[in-house]
Amino acid sequence: MKNTYLTGYMPLLAILLFSLSLAMYGQALVVEVLQKANLYSGMLDFFTKTEMNLVVIGGLMLVFTMLFSTLKLLANTANELALLFFSKDTEGELLKKARFGAVIFFIGGLVSLISFSSAAGILIIFLVTAMAYIGYFVYKLSPHITTPQMIGIIVFEALFWIFFGLLLALIIMKLYNGILASLPL
Repeated sequence: MKNTYLTGYMPLLAILLFSLSLAMYGQALVVEVLQKANLYSGMLDFFTKTEMNLVVIGGLMLVFTMLFSTLKLLANTANELALLFFSKDTEGELLKKARFGAVIFFIGGLVSLISFSSAAGILIIFLVTAMAYIGYFVYKLSPHITTPQMIGIIVFEALFWIFFGLLLALIIMKLYNGILASLPL
């Protein structure tokens, strides 16, 4: 690729596409909850049904965009820390070689729109896309680093995401237990 900035907008588009898929799925759930709580009919006094759906999709898109942006920031941090610790590249050439991998997430985002009615489908598409990106990242780095360095990068990134997942699970369990403890049962 001649121009390294050609795919600079792809991560944002991928985030927006995955967010839209999840927001379209979540919109049906939110409307169902609002109907069960008898709030939906009151809200229809202020909004039309179409406007209500668009407001819910917009709000959910905002939440999912923040979530995916956080994951993107963490992924960039993990990649750059792994390269800092395990490669001899001081100019950032290895990152430039793997930059085209953003197209993989863009394509995954487009495919996720097909499965907007299934949260499991969207999650599977996201995980397959992430695995494809990892494969691409390893493929692009492999000619430029040694096998022990590659193993170090893979182990570092795996431990990074395991630690982050466990930390997130702990926070969610603490929050859940705190809410349950505060309920008068």
